[in-house]
Amino acid sequence: MISRLFVLFIIVISICFPSVSIADQRNDPREQAISDTLDLWREGKYEQMYNLLSHRGSMNRERFVSMLRDASLTPSCCHLKLNDFKLINEKRTTSKVFAKIGMEGLSMTNSSHSREFTLDHEEGRWKMRLADIKAIAGKSKNKKKK
Repeated sequence: MISRLFVLFIIVISICFPSVSIADQRNDPREQAISDTLDLWREGKYEQMYNLLSHRGSMNRERFVSMLRDASLTPSCCHLKLNDFKLINEKRTTSKVFAKIGMEGLSMTNSSHSREFTLDHEEGRWKMRLADIKAIAGKSKNKKKK
């Protein structure tokens, strides 16, 4: 009897709270790479985030950390963080994807950036490019106005 109640309890909990999970798990490894990068940004783990980026160019770790600390935008939490993910083009070491990234900041409560991202497969995992992070943080040289 107790085991049946326990099973019933587990079923009810899983039906009522389907989105509760230990980690944000995505089906596509490229989508997971974006999600992981945005989580590190939101948590303020900029040095770890820097290690997960490709095409860092001349920007060193210290400048990157300073840039994100000074940014007025950060990724939104939870279900607002990453939506509408679509694979556009896939090659062996690069992929183009489309995603809607939820952002929040001082001057606005919530906004989003819908755009294409290029991901690179390096060191056995997919990585976002630093230029894409700068663009959604509002720190790129060629800011696009909406």
